Amino acid sequence: MSVDKVAHRGLPITPPHSILYSYTTNRILFNPMPFEPVPVTTEDLVTYLTDKVGTEVNTKQLFEASEHFNCSLATVKKRLKSYKQGIGKWNLTVQEKLEKTFQAPSAMPSVVQNLIPFKDDSYVPFGNFADVKKVINSKLFYPVFITGMSGNGKTFSVEQACAVLNRELIRVNITIETDEDDLIGGFRLVNGNTVWHNGPVVEALERGAILLLDEVDLASNKILCLQSVLEGKGVFLKKIGRYVKPSAGFNIIATANTKGKGSDDGRFIGTNVLNEAFLERFALTFEQEYPAPKTEQKILEKVAAIVGKNDTEFYQNLANWADIIRRTFKDGGIDEVISTRRLVHIVRAYSIWNDRMKAIKVCVNRFDEETKQSFIELYDKIDAGVNLEETDEGTEQTV
Repeated sequence: MSVDKVAHRGLPITPPHSILYSYTTNRILFNPMPFEPVPVTTEDLVTYLTDKVGTEVNTKQLFEASEHFNCSLATVKKRLKSYKQGIGKWNLTVQEKLEKTFQAPSAMPSVVQNLIPFKDDSYVPFGNFADVKKVINSKLFYPVFITGMSGNGKTFSVEQACAVLNRELIRVNITIETDEDDLIGGFRLVNGNTVWHNGPVVEALERGAILLLDEVDLASNKILCLQSVLEGKGVFLKKIGRYVKPSAGFNIIATANTKGKGSDDGRFIGTNVLNEAFLERFALTFEQEYPAPKTEQKILEKVAAIVGKNDTEFYQNLANWADIIRRTFKDGGIDEVISTRRLVHIVRAYSIWNDRMKAIKVCVNRFDEETKQSFIELYDKIDAGVNLEETDEGTEQTV
């Protein structure tokens, strides 16, 4: 085959390569004879390529460098391995940037943050609060899983236990999109510079804080990046080559509406079946129930004191009303339930409209028509002082 035909196919024809043509396979072959070993350093290659083409180079330009230094393309690629950005792409400044990045601080230094939750005057301890508080106060690494219906104080109890004990708490709201970068950390662009930023898990590990994984049953299998952390062994940050050990007092608490087995009745759409190995790493599981009527009344009265709307009779009625609904729900009589959180919403609505029934109506409108009507009618039987008739928007009703 002529040199013109070879050149037409875009093949290099400069020495020291020899070109062979196989009539058997009808293909052009390069002489397999290896190059003479020529010492070339990474610095030589970087200097040559930077001067000739700049910091962004491709395979063709690496090949030209191999010819210049009379060495193989494989040798050039090997010398520039740490500069590779992708397939056929090299950035001759990558290594320098990464070295600076690894030594750079997090986007927000941890020393300037106060992660101890505020004490809430409306909080009334109940349920598993005492047990959760004991686990946190022990400062032992003992992962805890808290499960229970929505709005019954799971997350609030953990926050307030940390507030009472003066312990730092880092809360992470888990979703189906939560991944390793969200939890462990990654590179962030800060003031035009790329810096490593600790994720909440690493921050909690280093500070010896409580890590709260809220709504953990919404997670995908990406949550498995926490396996070593749940064993109390810390985590290796592969992106920057650093191992983070747990500081004294570090612990993990997860809250969920299910036990990680999904929601059979469809009440908690989006919850997933969690990996058994992941669930097995939680030493304790607490089942959180709604508070008893007397406790719930006390909660409502404390909230009412904050919003300036005291009405002991109304809050007692609300607590009894919610208790009847929950018992009916457990017996399978209805498909919905009134949570403690919703009762608090009603108290706040009452402070706005000064109308018991209106406060209840606007807060149960989220339910379907049949359920909403049955809830309202039930309260009407409990409280003789309310008017079941719809009130006009501009009318203020007092009781």
